[in-house]
Formats: sequence, C-alpha cells, structure tokens
Amino acid sequence: MAGVLAGKVALVTGAGRNIGRAIALSLARDGAAVVVNGRHDQAAIEGVAAEIRAAGGTAIAHLADITQPEAVAAMAARAEAELGGIDIAVANAGLRRQTPFLEMSLTEWREILSVALDGAFILTQAVVPQMIRRGGGSIIGLSGISTHIGTPNRVHVSASKSGLEGLMRALAVELAPHGIRCNAVAPGSIDTVRGASAGARPSTLQESGVPLRRKGTVEEIAAMVRLLAGPEGGYVTGQTIHVNGGAFLT
Repeated sequence: MAGVLAGKVALVTGAGRNIGRAIALSLARDGAAVVVNGRHDQAAIEGVAAEIRAAGGTAIAHLADITQPEAVAAMAARAEAELGGIDIAVANAGLRRQTPFLEMSLTEWREILSVALDGAFILTQAVVPQMIRRGGGSIIGLSGISTHIGTPNRVHVSASKSGLEGLMRALAVELAPHGIRCNAVAPGSIDTVRGASAGARPSTLQESGVPLRRKGTVEEIAAMVRLLAGPEGGYVTGQTIHVNGGAFLT
C-alpha cells in the first residue's frame, strides 16, 4: 500500500462503519498507517483494521470513548508508541437523534454535543503535540448539511456541528505556525446504514431536494477527506468543504 501518504499515521474516530470506515480504508490505500477507533463495537473496528492489513497496509483497532480525556490520551499514546505518532486526525464520531426542541432534555442535548464537539476538542488536544513534534499535520472534522439548511428535530446535532466548524476555523489560525491544517467536511444526504436512534431521514434531506437527484456515497466523502489530508490539500485550511450534490450552495 505504498502511496503519497506513506510514512503518515492517521487516526479516524467512529471508523467501524459507514463514512468512518470508508475514510480509514481510503487513507490506508494511499499508504497511511491507521488507528481505527470506535466506542462500543470492538468487532467492527477489528474488521476494518483486518481489511486494511489484508490489503497490505498497517492498522490497529482501538476502542475508546472520545468524550473521555483519559481514554483518548491512552489511544494517542498507543499510536505514538506503536506507529510513531499522529499526522492526520479525523473527528468523525457523532450521534444522531431526532427529538422536537420542546421535548428535548438537557441530558440529550449534552449527550449529542459531548461526542461531536467535546470529542473533537479532546481528540485535538491529545494529538496536536505529536503533530508538532512530527513537523505538522492535518485535522479534519466531519460536519453536516443540517447545520446549514436548518433541520427540524435536530437542533442539538446542528449546534454541535456548527461548533465543530468554528473549532476548526479557530484552530486553523492558531496552529498554522506549526504547519497544522484544520478543515471540516460537510456531507449532504449520504447512502449509509442508519442506526435505530437516528430515525427516518429528515424530509429536508430527501433526494428530491438534491439537484443531482441522488444520495452521495461514503467513498465520495472519504475522497474529500483524503484530499484535505494529503499534500494536494496543503494550501487549504480553515475551510468547510460541502459535498452535497448541490443541496446547499455556498
């Protein structure tokens, strides 16, 4: 698996399935060693790591709740000890719920924000020192279209992703002197296996509202992340890149 990312080490959160899995496989195909992270499903992340190794790549699976600083610090330390240190960090983990605003509890609000926003903060703090030691890096947060078009029953998801994009913009400026680039990718309606808690696809994200008249694929999102992670994206930082078939136009 030699490629332009040979010698690089990537950590992808929420990488057991769907977009996270596609990102991990894409980065590995171009030569990166990958830390495949998940929160609960050991078998899923072991399966992704095994796919990478079967294709000739290097991967380790590490179960860690990214809302827990100690767990994330241990994961980063393992990556440094076994692979040399993190060059690419992809904050993909997130939770989706559909709850009307007036029925939403503060507990549920905090649960959603804890993964997408707090998790990205905790992950970034854990890996940036390694990136500085290694001469630079790339941090990519997975946002979404909902925060840009407004989606009912998902105010907590929208708020978490808005915060994530703001985090990437601020970090892009603060970490630029260290050669660390920070961006967000905002997928539109993507063909994924939705968990039961995510509910039905919102009406605002139906294919009829997409100019290209189809859902995107996980591989198309992974390709954009791969571009931002690699040398081709070397002059791109502080941006939110939309991949949505024209459903939202900046």
